[in-house]
Amino acid sequence: MGFGSLAHAIGNHPLKQLTEKLSDRGIDFVQLALSKAIGDIDTSLGKLSPGLANVIAEQFDRAGIRIGVLGCYINPIHPDPLQRRLEVQRFKEHLRFARDFGTSIVATETGALTTYLDQDPLHYEELGWTTLRQTVEELAEEAERWGVTVGLEPVSSHTLSSPDKMISMLQEVPSPNLGVVFDPVNLLSLDLYEDQDAIIGDAFRVFGDRIILAHLKDFTIKNDVLETIAQGENNGLFHTDAFLRKLKHQKPFVDISMEQVNDATLNATLNHVRTKWNAL
Repeated sequence: MGFGSLAHAIGNHPLKQLTEKLSDRGIDFVQLALSKAIGDIDTSLGKLSPGLANVIAEQFDRAGIRIGVLGCYINPIHPDPLQRRLEVQRFKEHLRFARDFGTSIVATETGALTTYLDQDPLHYEELGWTTLRQTVEELAEEAERWGVTVGLEPVSSHTLSSPDKMISMLQEVPSPNLGVVFDPVNLLSLDLYEDQDAIIGDAFRVFGDRIILAHLKDFTIKNDVLETIAQGENNGLFHTDAFLRKLKHQKPFVDISMEQVNDATLNATLNHVRTKWNAL
């Protein structure tokens, strides 16, 4: 089981400084969003190459850290077709060079559920869904070409807003090169959090076999708002032990990335989660 975090959780730094700052954190891997984490290399569209990917991967390797996944959080349903095309091209570029970075996963979220609300108040969800399916079909084809995997992350306020919608997308785009980045707290809301065991159980039932990466955080309720917090903070309401048991049983050795952490809290969060994991 690998424990890690977003590389930019500790900020945006020159590559050597970034890996040095991460090297003493006890993390096994990073989820690397290139432009968010690396401050001294231009990784914009058209700049990636095997050589550049190798340089970055080697620097992380010298720090004893694996690049577990590339985070390329585009908006795959952007309402401007030209902007959407640029974002899709950026994602496809990540797919082409993923293995040169030492990983086989490129991950994204799926755009706000209300993206097309102003354009068509009656059918905005269908518009978003159709646009997402078209984008995912194109990305899956590219992933198959390079032997890598597209990681899709369902979120309650996004186009893939529920376990059922996640499995529907996997069925409508039946590619073995699609997987799920599973952050269980992201499927909860103020109206649903008390049913978290049923929701998470349903998620494992319908797409548990397609989970390729897990995210882990906690949440609390303040002033009738669900607020996400790091694992180990006071008053957390997420049933962490139950989730970790399911994950350990169904996806042994899957990578788990800590969420809602920063430079000051990453070490404590990792220690807290490792203690929980070892006690299971």
